[in-house]
Amino acid sequence: MHLDVLDLRNFYYRSALGRSAQSVMREELKILWPNVGSETVVGFGFAAPLLRPFLNEARRVISLMPGPQGVMPWPAGQPNISVLCEETLWPLQTGQVDKLLVLHGLETCENPTALLDECWRVLHPGGKAIFMVPNRSGLWSGSDSTPFGYGRPYSLRQLDAQLRRHKFVPERSVSTLYQPPSHKRLWRKFAGFMEKTGHKVPLLAPGGVLITEVSKQMHAPVGPGSRVTAKRPLRVLEGLGGGVPEPARGRNPAQS
Repeated sequence: MHLDVLDLRNFYYRSALGRSAQSVMREELKILWPNVGSETVVGFGFAAPLLRPFLNEARRVISLMPGPQGVMPWPAGQPNISVLCEETLWPLQTGQVDKLLVLHGLETCENPTALLDECWRVLHPGGKAIFMVPNRSGLWSGSDSTPFGYGRPYSLRQLDAQLRRHKFVPERSVSTLYQPPSHKRLWRKFAGFMEKTGHKVPLLAPGGVLITEVSKQMHAPVGPGSRVTAKRPLRVLEGLGGGVPEPARGRNPAQS
């Protein structure tokens, strides 16, 4: 079940809690992907709030928004790069994407298997993808006051297993959003402190969001390969070693 794009926009751009969550997740993304120069970066779901730092770095940035969610023009005040698309049929060529970010896309998709197949298809061999999903054991997945309270939350083991089944190779995982999912001013005041404490001592409380980076690895075929036989082989070397060549015309063999 997808949230409406207007609800997502209001949360991330018009609420203090949403702006704080956006800032925290964006910082984690920049740590994982510090340099995207000359690469194609694509976001799916509602990843636009986290893609802005890449606009001036990447060769191309595209924000894909699924039909059940709806689309909004983005970025504001600049040429639009936001595209409305089918959940499992993206207007991208196979192997076109170097970096793929999925936020509010996997946990709300009605057919996650087909979605992950599409992620695999568009990703370039050796490319990277990051999936951000609600943490099953975190506070955010239990609160419907944020977008992370909708859809299917994951444990790290569940997310890892699902990605491996679709041939992705997990590289690294982190959790974030240790602040409570509350709009109250008191919690907003201590949000930064709680994020720093949560990263240093993660056992005190689970983060609200799991972030997993995976890669697409294409393995070389194993075996002797297939033998190809030409139907009409060329006769270039035919006759070599089959006798003594004739002497040149007009020349006495005894003088050679």
